[in-house]
Amino acid sequence: MATIAAIIGRILIAILFVAAGANKFIDPSGAEQMLASQGFSPSLVWVVATFEVVAGLAIALGFGTRIASLALFGFTILTILFFHNDFNDPAQVQIAMKNAAVAGGLLMVFAYGHVVESWKVVRARREGEVEANEARAETREAELEKARAEGRAEGLAEAARAHDGVDVDGDGKADT
Repeated sequence: MATIAAIIGRILIAILFVAAGANKFIDPSGAEQMLASQGFSPSLVWVVATFEVVAGLAIALGFGTRIASLALFGFTILTILFFHNDFNDPAQVQIAMKNAAVAGGLLMVFAYGHVVESWKVVRARREGEVEANEARAETREAELEKARAEGRAEGLAEAARAHDGVDVDGDGKADT
């Protein structure tokens, strides 16, 4: 259950970045103005949008999760420092706090990203469980076959002992 929760959590965090990057591709003017207001080149909007989408998808899909989460953590902290640093404005404080919470979530993804990587891990675990169950079934079947063979051998030995001194194999001599 923890694996499923971690995957859903990663997807929910990733949605923020994928959506933000997609919005920058669709309407870059607002992001360009924010970049220009802090002395950055407005053309960085394309780099930022690409980074947000690619890193967000990496987290959601579980590819390079730890690296992507650490990069997005740094990116999120930088957005607080450069763009949401007017702590006299309640709206900016709220955005900064939200970004800090997202940064905390990204650190959790970084910390545990090596444990739970993707849906592929869930499938592999499930397949491993199937393989383990099949191996156990094969072992049980082999043990049953061995027990059957031992039972047959014991039965033959008992029959031979019961016919001690009788010609069991038909060679004309008494078998012992």
